Amino acid sequence: SLGADGVDLNFGCPSPVVNRHRGGSALLDEPELLFKIVQAVRRSVPAHQAVSAKMRLGLNDDTRAEACALAIEAGGAGELVVHARTKIDGYRPPAYWERIADIRQVVSLPLVANGEIWTVADALRCREVSGCQSLMLGRGMVADPALALAVRAHDAQCVVPVSLSWQQLFVRLEQFWLLVVQHLDRDQQTGRLKQWLNLLRRVYPQAQDAFQMVRTYHDPADVVRWMAMQRSELGLSSKWA
Repeated sequence: SLGADGVDLNFGCPSPVVNRHRGGSALLDEPELLFKIVQAVRRSVPAHQAVSAKMRLGLNDDTRAEACALAIEAGGAGELVVHARTKIDGYRPPAYWERIADIRQVVSLPLVANGEIWTVADALRCREVSGCQSLMLGRGMVADPALALAVRAHDAQCVVPVSLSWQQLFVRLEQFWLLVVQHLDRDQQTGRLKQWLNLLRRVYPQAQDAFQMVRTYHDPADVVRWMAMQRSELGLSSKWA
């Protein structure tokens, strides 16, 4: 009723809080319940709106991965994202892309591969191993916001590398900060910026210095002063005057 294009069900969340309440990846031990949930949502959502799902390979092991995928398909989902790790695996490498290929052998609904895709080379290897052309980018996209553009450029056989300069990225950091200030409580704001800078260190050397500086901040006013200083050093027009 809010006008969404569809409803996506997340059976992959590893959060202990969510799992304790029998949600997220905890449901991967109950394929029959997955079926009932997807079926109930599909019946409730208008036909013109999509119902999709995301799952991990399992809770404690991957022995029920195929059964879970079959249950989600039988329930009426039109697409399935598979994060190629179990809940116990968390976010530790590797991602077991070959298990997505196994799932492809038993279901016919479109599959999207997810997990441990940090670079274009990772994306290409994931496609090769999983057999999926479609990818979901998680932390890799947070660490390199141009990653999807770079994959698209490779697909289009573009010879010019696609990336964001630190200056371009800094403008997006400012946009992100404004959203954080607008939507989060004051005591949560600096922490959210630190999370992004921490991941950006994988790709941007400049993010290392930025993270070391911002990690000591708890007052949002300190972030505003830091951003003004960064703008000056980068030769950008003043935004925080």
